[in-house]
Amino acid sequence: MAGTVTVPSPSVPSTPLLKDELDIVIPTIRNLDFLEMWRPFFQPYHLIIVQDGDPTKTIRVPEGFDYELYNRNDINRILGPKASCISFKDSACRCFGYMVSKKKYVFTIDDDCFVAKDPSGKDINALEQHIKNLLSPSTPFFFNTLYDPYREGADFVRGYPFSLREGAKTAVSHGLWLNIPDYDAPTQMVKPRERNSRYVDAVMTVPKGTLFPMCGMNLAFDRDLIGPAMYFGLMGDGQPIGRYDDMWAGWCMKVICDHLSLGVKTGLPYIWHSKASNPFVNLKKEYKGIFWQEDIIPFFQNATIPKECDTVQKCYLSLAEQVREKLGKIDPYFVKLADAMVTWIEAWDELNPSTAAVENGKAK
Repeated sequence: MAGTVTVPSPSVPSTPLLKDELDIVIPTIRNLDFLEMWRPFFQPYHLIIVQDGDPTKTIRVPEGFDYELYNRNDINRILGPKASCISFKDSACRCFGYMVSKKKYVFTIDDDCFVAKDPSGKDINALEQHIKNLLSPSTPFFFNTLYDPYREGADFVRGYPFSLREGAKTAVSHGLWLNIPDYDAPTQMVKPRERNSRYVDAVMTVPKGTLFPMCGMNLAFDRDLIGPAMYFGLMGDGQPIGRYDDMWAGWCMKVICDHLSLGVKTGLPYIWHSKASNPFVNLKKEYKGIFWQEDIIPFFQNATIPKECDTVQKCYLSLAEQVREKLGKIDPYFVKLADAMVTWIEAWDELNPSTAAVENGKAK
């Protein structure tokens, strides 16, 4: 899907929601022409662009956007030796943008994602829907069969405990995709022409104790509540695995959200994913992960965080030690990953000293 939107859509609010409280983080290796289509929705916000690959390459950003751009040289300069925790030649580098942001909320999107349309043909303001998801509570402790009870036209169904109807704070909003589905390489190979045209008008909370495959291409989160847990791991250049960056972050994040009584939503908004990546290249990146995940997922399903861990940082460091102890037996990579998880928290706290001693995600 391609095109340029020059006239703001009627769905754009007159005063953009959270205009001064949200950053948009975009990892890229190419010119950001895709922003033209998003201009009506993104232009009021500050962008953090994380340039991957060759730092001498010039990335063109359309005029009129407020942005800062970081390449690998910038990452090395800002983090010094701790830059080793930021992936190279992989979209996992986006998490550097999370670290340097100073806003309460972050929305991240890939540069091959465009504005989708709802069944009526109206452009979908994905950012606005993410914000609505984050600003309303979640229901992680008891499933509501009408899905999100806080949406207009819905409520709690008969039998839903009144004691749980206040819900929990929402830490993460996970959006979906029309057109190219987010499939793994084996599924891509057997279904090369499959496209997702199903628009499901629903937002639901992922229940406590349930993991899910988080995709980083259309994702928003409350940085104050869960930011330090949104580390996309060691992937790409020099690593034995790729395309598991967002999955790893999602598993760590969900275990911590469950511990801290925070909510995670999935469903709306949809974006239009325009480009299918090469399944043979993907298989080379994924094949170890496909085997390893049969051990990784049970690890996270059984992981417990000590009660005294009442901040995201403390929870994350506890997980890092468990990764080292239990997953390190599978492959030395996980020992290296556990070290990087610790380095990530140290770097986060150095760049965000005001939050280092604060109980970021502690439920009040």
